[in-house]
Amino acid sequence: MVKSGLIDLKLVAQKLLNAAGDKRVILFNGPMGSGKTTLIKEVCNCLGVIDHVSSPTFGIVNEYKTKSGTVYHFDAYRIENEDEAYDFGIEEYLDSGNWCLIEWPDKIKNVLPLENELFSIDIQLDNELRSYEF
Repeated sequence: MVKSGLIDLKLVAQKLLNAAGDKRVILFNGPMGSGKTTLIKEVCNCLGVIDHVSSPTFGIVNEYKTKSGTVYHFDAYRIENEDEAYDFGIEEYLDSGNWCLIEWPDKIKNVLPLENELFSIDIQLDNELRSYEF
């Protein structure tokens, strides 16, 4: 478990990427307002994303370019059922070999790859500090 304020977010993102190893699908769990998107922005910075990173709440998925590939950022919060995920082609994204950073993964848990192909981080908010467990 890592406890951090926003000032240490780059360190948390680097530790997360190191811990993920060769897994390219990362699940971000945490309550509303816990900082999932903020952490994903820092992860994208560490990955060398050259595009503007923002929440894909209304579009469900954002695509960002790096010098070495693509990063997909999903926000499944508005997905009503898993059929919607299949309808926008989530399997193609997940099978692409590119980074897939997924907020609210419980909404699409039966669509996700096997657990041993995933990396998960849980974020808890306690006053101004966030706890990151991965």
